[in-house]
Amino acid sequence: MTTTAPAFGTALIGQTEKALNAILDRQLAGTGITEPQWVTLTMTVVGGGAIDRAELIRRVSGATQFSQASVTERIAELTAAGFLRDGGDGRVQVTDEGQTRWTQVRAAIGPITQGLWGDLPAEDLAVAGRVLGTVLDRAKAVLAVP
Repeated sequence: MTTTAPAFGTALIGQTEKALNAILDRQLAGTGITEPQWVTLTMTVVGGGAIDRAELIRRVSGATQFSQASVTERIAELTAAGFLRDGGDGRVQVTDEGQTRWTQVRAAIGPITQGLWGDLPAEDLAVAGRVLGTVLDRAKAVLAVP
């Protein structure tokens, strides 16, 4: 049986993104964390667990194209839920509960992503990374033009 690779383009990128988000949504079910909150929590955790609020807003907004006001709302929601806290010094900190939830979801996602692309040749992954990185940079440039 011969399979034909799907054509590279917006349909393939969109379908892949939707499938990956569906996997993430499945893992987030019952955690009290939405996908936009997950991105915000993740960027706080990978930022060392405490990060300047303005820097966090800038990073999340830049990575997601969410408005800064929207990111500020996600921080407030995560704080109200007990996953983040105001460090009192302009920094946002991950709480123990936030770190625990994040670790649980990451532990569940790890084997899934390993099964999706863990066995693909490193050269293929490098090419895919370069191509998608170029497309992303170009898309961000288009969005930057009013």
